[in-house]
Amino acid sequence: MARRATGGGSGGAGAVSGSGGAGARVKSARRPELRLPPLAPFGGGELEPDGDYDGLEFQDADFVGQDGAGSRFMDCALRGCALDETALRNARFLDSALIGIRGVGTDFSGATFRDVELTDARLGGSQLHGAALERVVVRGGKIDYLNLRTAALKDVVFDGCVLVEPDFGGARLERVEFVDCTLKAADFTSATLKDVDLRGAASLDIARGVDRLTGAVISTAQLLDLAPVLAVQLGIRVE
Repeated sequence: MARRATGGGSGGAGAVSGSGGAGARVKSARRPELRLPPLAPFGGGELEPDGDYDGLEFQDADFVGQDGAGSRFMDCALRGCALDETALRNARFLDSALIGIRGVGTDFSGATFRDVELTDARLGGSQLHGAALERVVVRGGKIDYLNLRTAALKDVVFDGCVLVEPDFGGARLERVEFVDCTLKAADFTSATLKDVDLRGAASLDIARGVDRLTGAVISTAQLLDLAPVLAVQLGIRVE
C-alpha cells in the first residue's frame, strides 16, 4: 500500500516572495510516496457505478463512454487506458498510479485524488470542477482545457507537463508547485492561493486572475513578463 508523503511542513524549503517582505517564505508541497503492492490484472468488462476496485492493474483498457461514477480505486494502476467521455464523477482514486491515460471530455467532477501519481497523461477538456486533490504529482504529458473550477488542491506538484488554458477559477490552492511545466492562458479568477510556487514554471502565461496571485511566489523574470497584464489589471497606462 502506498504510504505516505515527503517534503513540506514548516521546515520545508522556502523562498522570498516576489511581493512579500524579507523573511516571507513559501512552504513546499508534500509529495506522495507511492509503493503499490503486487497487482492482479483487471478481469475485463465495463466499469460500474459505485464500483469497488482494489489492488488491480488496468492495462490498455477501453473505458470510452462508460459510467464509473462514485467508484473507488484503491492501490490500483491504470496504464494506457482510454477515457474519452468516461463518467467518473465523485470517484475516489487513493494510493494509485495513472500512467499514460488518454481521453477527451473525461468527467472527474467532484472526484477525490489522494496520494496519486498522474504520469504522461494526454487529456482534453477534462472536468475536475469541485474535485479534491491532495498529495498528487502530475508529471509529464499534456492536458488541454483542464477545468479545476472550485476544486481544492493541497500538496500538488505539476512537474514537466503542459497545461493549456487551465481554469483554476474559484479554486483553493495550498502548497502547490509548478516545476518545469508550461502554463498557457491560465485563469485564476476568484482563486485563493497559499504557498503556491510558480518560480519553476518554464513558461507562465496568465490570461485572467493575475490579481489573485496573493499567496504565490514568482521570480523577478516572471514579474517582468507579467508586467503588461498587471498594468492592465491596475489600470496603468504605459506609453
